Amino acid sequence: MTANIELDWLKRWNLYSPQNIAIKDGETGREFSYAQLFELANRGANYLRGEFGVSKGDRVAVLATNELEYVILFFALQRLGAIMVPVNFRLTQREVDHIITDSAPKLVLHQEAFANIIAHLPTTVRVEKLLLQGPNSFAENILKSSSEIYPFVPEEADPVMILYTSGTTGAPKGAVLTHKMIFWNSINTTFRLNISQNDCTVSFLPFFHTGGWNVLTNPFLHRGAKIVILKKFDADQILELSAKENATILFGVPTTMDMMARSPMFTKCDLSKIRYAIVGGEPMPIELIKVWDKKGIPVRQGYGLTEFGPSVFSLNEEDALRKIGSIGFPNFYVEAKVVDNDGRELGADEIGELILRGPACMQGYWHNEKATKETIRDGWLYTGDLVRRDSEGYYYVVGRKKEMFISGGENVYPVELEQVLRTCPGVLEVAVIGVPDEKWGEVGKAFVVRQGENLQVQQLMDYCLQNLAKFKIPKHFIFIDSLPKGDSGKILKRKLQEMA
Repeated sequence: MTANIELDWLKRWNLYSPQNIAIKDGETGREFSYAQLFELANRGANYLRGEFGVSKGDRVAVLATNELEYVILFFALQRLGAIMVPVNFRLTQREVDHIITDSAPKLVLHQEAFANIIAHLPTTVRVEKLLLQGPNSFAENILKSSSEIYPFVPEEADPVMILYTSGTTGAPKGAVLTHKMIFWNSINTTFRLNISQNDCTVSFLPFFHTGGWNVLTNPFLHRGAKIVILKKFDADQILELSAKENATILFGVPTTMDMMARSPMFTKCDLSKIRYAIVGGEPMPIELIKVWDKKGIPVRQGYGLTEFGPSVFSLNEEDALRKIGSIGFPNFYVEAKVVDNDGRELGADEIGELILRGPACMQGYWHNEKATKETIRDGWLYTGDLVRRDSEGYYYVVGRKKEMFISGGENVYPVELEQVLRTCPGVLEVAVIGVPDEKWGEVGKAFVVRQGENLQVQQLMDYCLQNLAKFKIPKHFIFIDSLPKGDSGKILKRKLQEMA
């Protein structure tokens, strides 16, 4: 792929199926066909270029919930060769200031709800501001702009987006995603999920998260399919819309899948058009997989990260029960290895760090050469995730390299403990971290969300004694009302460390 003809997806779908719906607002019912989306993207490009001088390489930051105009903006910026910087609107002023200062955008688009954050950006940052919606906004002004087709400027190696990752230590780093990366991630997703223009999905993941764009949104729009967009997760709403819109693929993390399965709508809704649910973030409990399987919806466990993919691994749905906990095999254009601390490749059932190579790798971290060199070495991206590969070639995530702790000289992987504890009667959710211990160096501390109030610590201890070696059993058990979670539903271990 050398020329930019392969990158101008909307131009092709404007020709092939102009009347097919591309994006729809799940709350208001507003929708745009591929012809309308292509026209609005061109109007947006003409407006941003003419009014603000946005051009190739310029950054444009966005603070907004999931809106149709957000998608229009993304494709308008692509035509200009500009770089979108989605900003998590749930961050504090200090955290937003860091992202704006680091990325140095030419323009910030925001919703009125976040005007206070925009008003208090550092005075050292000179940036133009524009409302996404409302009077004299991007949404209003593009309708008055020229509909003349704006030439598609970028090449495959050019950045298209900077996504700031919430690292466990230090300030967030901006992962630079290129046109090449999102193209090949789309190809990997399409091959493994068999996406066609007849597909439809309901998406609730926020657009400041790689999942919001690159799990299904970009791959679906690349294939001429339909995306129904929601601002937030609502179990009843997602189930209702999935039935109403004849959704064919469902995305979730174990937490959201559990909430949907517990909804009264779960038994009422006709979800027969859904081929399967794809699940990421962490292993899904086997009982929950069986609940969805009984509904006629097999579960495909997957794995990905902001810096690579995120469509990296996928487990075939027919293996969901036989290979519980596995993330399956690397996707089509992904090379994967399991290595020790010296970079030597390990054999079957040996635990080591997962490293990846392929065209869906990020370019690096924005203006952070040190972090880039630490993460990408000799063409391989070091994920920081510990995995093992069984004798059949199936991969399993064991935990984060930094989350592993050593108790009495033995390596302990929190994910293994969590998988066992989740099967204990009375446990709704659980997360385990390592904490200092005078005798053993480190021991496990388990945070448990109960189903009801009957479960006691001794029951947890007894269950662990039956299923885990003694050195693995957490020394501390804490009952908690809910576990802290990120915007994608993943449990935030760093918050638990702060609590501990």
